[in-house]
Amino acid sequence: MVHLVWLLPALPLAGFLLLLLSGRRLGDPRAGWLGTTMVAGSFAAAALVTAGLYLRAPEHRVVTQTLFDWIPVGGLHVPLAFRVDQLSMVMALFVTGVSTLIHLYSIGYMHGDDRYPTFFVYLNLFVFSMLMLVLADNFLVTFLGWEGVGACSYFLVSFWFERNTAAVAGKKAFVTNRVGDFGFLLGMFLIFAHFGSLDYGAVLGHAGSISSETATAIGLLLFLGAVGKSAQLPLYIWLPDAMEGPTPVSALIHAATMVTAGVFLMARINPILAHGPAAGTTIAIIGALTAFYAATIACAQDDIKKVLAYSTISQLGYMFLAVGSAAYVAAIFHMVTHAFFKALLFLGAGSVMHGMHDEQDMKRMGALRKWMPITSATFIVAWLAIAGVPPFAGFWSKDEILVNAWDKSKLLWGVGVVTALLTAYYMSRQVFLVFFGRPRWQEAADEKAPAEAEAQPEHEPAATEGATTPTGAHGDFRPHESPWTMALPLVALALLAAFGGLLNLPLNHSTEFLTKWLDPVFGSRLHEVTASTGTKWVLFAITVVLVLVGIAVAYAVYLAHRVREQEVEPAVLRHAWYFNDFVSALVSGPIRLFGAWSAYVFDRRIIDGAVNGVATLVRDTGTSVRRLQTGFVRNYALAVAGGAVLLVAFVVARTA
Repeated sequence: MVHLVWLLPALPLAGFLLLLLSGRRLGDPRAGWLGTTMVAGSFAAAALVTAGLYLRAPEHRVVTQTLFDWIPVGGLHVPLAFRVDQLSMVMALFVTGVSTLIHLYSIGYMHGDDRYPTFFVYLNLFVFSMLMLVLADNFLVTFLGWEGVGACSYFLVSFWFERNTAAVAGKKAFVTNRVGDFGFLLGMFLIFAHFGSLDYGAVLGHAGSISSETATAIGLLLFLGAVGKSAQLPLYIWLPDAMEGPTPVSALIHAATMVTAGVFLMARINPILAHGPAAGTTIAIIGALTAFYAATIACAQDDIKKVLAYSTISQLGYMFLAVGSAAYVAAIFHMVTHAFFKALLFLGAGSVMHGMHDEQDMKRMGALRKWMPITSATFIVAWLAIAGVPPFAGFWSKDEILVNAWDKSKLLWGVGVVTALLTAYYMSRQVFLVFFGRPRWQEAADEKAPAEAEAQPEHEPAATEGATTPTGAHGDFRPHESPWTMALPLVALALLAAFGGLLNLPLNHSTEFLTKWLDPVFGSRLHEVTASTGTKWVLFAITVVLVLVGIAVAYAVYLAHRVREQEVEPAVLRHAWYFNDFVSALVSGPIRLFGAWSAYVFDRRIIDGAVNGVATLVRDTGTSVRRLQTGFVRNYALAVAGGAVLLVAFVVARTA
């Protein structure tokens, strides 16, 4: 069964091709069902391959399947090959599983969109690219998938390119990720220079043969690629704007799968990081700072998707904190549980927007649990999971990271637990504003009714993000629950968010299933927690208390109204510490001027001037020399005679 691995990327690739050729003919919803079926088939194939790998002896659980030689050039030999091991199959299972649910959700969410088949073309292509990334047996095929998911992200973020904000967001994501990809490329060049190969087996199996400095350089260069793809400081700025894409895109690409590619890459190169510990320390510091920084911003955002975007950046920071602490299993564990509850949060947000006539401002919502019971119940499960309330999945995975961070650095642990408090606070704030309190959407509808009545006839429906479900006349607006194709994925993800912690319960070694499964991949390089059992329980208790404090503070502000909301939402946080404004001013100011000077002065006058100057010199010299070619024999004879006289005079002068 292991050799069926080729089916994993082949099925979504076939779906992409079929939809590309016949998507318009299939239309809505058949195109969506075709795309969903292909990804579901890929998930079934991943389950079969994983079962086949499990039935093998532990020492035979690394299988390479080569399809063909891709680049056989000189000393560079790169096959298109898949690596089947414990890490790649964990990634493949949750990528295809979550993708299947999001595809199913999209069938209902995108209903009525003019480019419905095109949306599923992009989704299937994305799943194919993501599977190429995680199944690759060498760095170059990984980079192929890496660029593929980047391209699909650009297509999907700017899917509604008619809106200028969506078009700009797509370009911003594309350009920012190219900065990180530059580091990935340099890292591959350095790897090939020292190992003569890009195959994971050849490189990672001989990581100890290079110096610590070289290992650090390779690790940091590849980490630069991860910083761009996984939205860490300072290259995180593309992810909040990427919320301009349809909500299923936010759930699939910018929460559950693509943005975790950087964490996967760092876990894959763990032998190199172990040989260059300075790189690991850098990764841990940047991860902790990103987690805290993004969490502070999420505390003051009003857009329901922007809160989740900054939350994603923060949770990715936790994963990099784990990687930098050599807690690779904890990083993968949190990656999987995060895929469950963050995909659920984004899809829940999409369901809210669907039922609220495309409203995204949380201050215009409230009391929606009465009108959207399935959405609210599943969203609350995801809230408890991400906040770290036991026994939900996020508690187990996040606390495992914090315990390992305690061993790495008490300061990093402190940043992590404060971030846990902020996470509980801003997620509670979101839940209270959206599903509890008074129905502010009624007040907003009453305020907007007169203006909308003048601006738009009643019979003309407003454009919405998702399905174009009528919402009633102005002033008679009522939220509504989503159709079953959207509700079913919410329920499935809620179950996973609630019970996903069973994958790796830290009660004893027999319940740490994920640790036992991944142990051969990391071996002795995996950090062994040195804290005593008593210390662990104290750390767990501290985290839980801080989480409850965060929830209580949010309750006091947004439900009990003991503190004015404006006092805990300063402008500096609402504007994301003004960092994005700073980058925009830098790009539109000095960088734009430098680009103009480079293009119109340096390039035209110096580069082009040098090239054109050489050409002019050759041309003018040729023109001058050409005058000597008169075509008269007597002139040539005179020149020969003159030359002979000069030679004789030279010889006489030398012998005199």
